[in-house]
Amino acid sequence: MDGLSARQRAIADNVANIDTPSFLAGRVQFEDSLRDAVRSGETRRVASTGHTTARSLEPTREDGNNVNLDTETINNTDTVLRYQLVTQAVTDRMSLLRTSMRTQ
Repeated sequence: MDGLSARQRAIADNVANIDTPSFLAGRVQFEDSLRDAVRSGETRRVASTGHTTARSLEPTREDGNNVNLDTETINNTDTVLRYQLVTQAVTDRMSLLRTSMRTQ
């Protein structure tokens, strides 16, 4: 969830700077560290390693800015849907735990 939140902040920053000359879009990457942590069974490590934010190497416009509103809109929609999915999974897990505690 932290990685998705960071990605959302980067997208908002990109859109806010769409007209700023020489601004390069930020891209947040956390999936590789999450995958590695899950494979090794060290899921707590993901919280400490977190995410990385890098500047995009996509082509720039004449003013040196490379923020593309269409790309940011798609990334935002994808991020929101993923966050909703993770939130629902956590909610379902907590509900299951509460139910199991009540039956014993």
